[in-house]
Amino acid sequence: MIDALDATSPRGSLAIRLREAVLDRWRAEVVAIGLYGSTAHGDDTDGSDINLVVVTSRPRTGPRPARRLVDGIPVDLRVITAEDGLGQARQLGPWWPLRADGFITTFPLMDPRNWFKDRREAHLTLLTEARPMEFTGQARHNWAIANGAYARATRQSRRDDTDAALMPAAEARLHAAMVTGFLTRTYFRNATDAVRHTGVATAGMPELEAILRYQAEELTARGRPVDGRLGALFD
Repeated sequence: MIDALDATSPRGSLAIRLREAVLDRWRAEVVAIGLYGSTAHGDDTDGSDINLVVVTSRPRTGPRPARRLVDGIPVDLRVITAEDGLGQARQLGPWWPLRADGFITTFPLMDPRNWFKDRREAHLTLLTEARPMEFTGQARHNWAIANGAYARATRQSRRDDTDAALMPAAEARLHAAMVTGFLTRTYFRNATDAVRHTGVATAGMPELEAILRYQAEELTARGRPVDGRLGALFD
């Protein structure tokens, strides 16, 4: 994570302006404001987003979540309550490989109570205490999504509807990447990083089928078979 924000860069300057605009209107309700993503990591480029999170003391206060261009720079504004934000950091959800980076690496633009530090420590504690079966359970969940998307893409391809097959194929690659993330306890910066890091970004349909087959075998070996009797659905 960066040590200090470069206020002379277009994104750094806009981040400061965004912070001040939020505080001008909702100071009494705001607990913390932070940056995550490439700007927090210090490797943002001219095409990078500003990923801003505003933490409020109560629900339905503060700014509304928004995603739009501001002075030509994409801004992703997220809003969460302090209670919900800590609660999410203490849970290992199905999107963990894409969300953990935000829990662990957030640059505070305003954080008098060290809320982002508390959230980071809460999440690191979760990762230390989580059992292997919790990770493999989420891996199996994502495998089921990936396998279903792969099946839809295959059907569309057989109908020579290549364009219609693109979206489910992309979904299959993303969730296959997240399976790998759970099995290896690896989190990613974003969806693009996930498919690139795991090598599925350029996988064709035969290769993707082989990846899903290998993952199914690995899940079975770890006590989480992807197929089973009806009763196993509720275990």
